[in-house]
Order: sequence, then structure tokens, then C-alpha cells
Amino acid sequence: MFAAVLVGLAVLARLLGPKMQNVDWETKFERMPDNAPPKWMFRNITAIRANTDRILELAEQTTTGSTLP
Repeated sequence: MFAAVLVGLAVLARLLGPKMQNVDWETKFERMPDNAPPKWMFRNITAIRANTDRILELAEQTTTGSTLP
């Protein structure tokens, strides 16, 4: 039973995969109401990426600015 579900999901992914690349997800999420869970996830993921980039930038500055042996 589990294998049949996996095969079905694989077939769906194969059929719909190329179409999903052409979707403008940011626009779709912006049209959603503010209390929609997908919109929360999108905002949180975007905030996490921005924070990660900032942390990596600060870490790079401290390692290049320090006098490590």
C-alpha cells in the first residue's frame, strides 16, 4: 500500500514538476491573506535566509579581520 502511494506521488511529481518551475510563488503568497499559514512560512523562510546571510557576513568579517596563526 505504501509503495503504491509513493509511485503515485512520483508520477504526479513527474507530470507537474516542470509546470511548478514557471509559477511565480512570491506573487501567489503576496495575494494570500495575512493569516494564511503558507504566507507565514514564506515570510519566516525569507527572514531566516536574510539572518543567515547576515551572520555569515559577520563571521567572514571577524575571521578576515582577526590575526589567527
